[in-house]
Amino acid sequence: MPRPSRAHHKRAELITAARQAVIDRGVLDLRLRDVADKAAMSTGSVLYYFPSLAELLFEVQREAVERFCVDREEAIRDEPDPRRKLIRTIRAGLPTGKDDELCVLIYELGAYARRDPAYAAEHIRLCERQVALYTAILETGSATGEFDLTRDATTIARGLVALEDGLGLHITQAVPTFTTPQAEAILIAHAADATRCELES
Repeated sequence: MPRPSRAHHKRAELITAARQAVIDRGVLDLRLRDVADKAAMSTGSVLYYFPSLAELLFEVQREAVERFCVDREEAIRDEPDPRRKLIRTIRAGLPTGKDDELCVLIYELGAYARRDPAYAAEHIRLCERQVALYTAILETGSATGEFDLTRDATTIARGLVALEDGLGLHITQAVPTFTTPQAEAILIAHAADATRCELES
């Protein structure tokens, strides 16, 4: 079996270094030098593997989005009950606190999405994947008679994703507006109203 190329290994090291640099400094104050220092490389060496800081951070964003989606899907894979699956999905989508590395990465790198179409496309992919996850659960619950949906499943799903995104942003602020349990309770209450189902009974 062929061994991974040195370039592949170095790129992976730089993605790891950039991820940690974003967590430590935030994306707005981040410089190429910060990533190079984390990787114990020169800035020229960083640019040899990634033509710009923006391209390197895009790989960090892409990796974070994929990891978030996979972790969330795995959290509900073996749960057959739509009600419990909906609750698990809500819990798996919220930050554990202001230092939740994965969620902080996604929120920090979202700052680029306003101006860069590539970053925006990745955030759209993240959103649509979460909407699809919720929609499938809602449609299953409706088909089995467990849920009595107040709107079509996709509309409810989009609302849940938008609400959890907003709550998650508040949780990861320097001084959080909500705790994770408070945010979870808000989301579950909204989902219960939308499904006409006492989710926590």
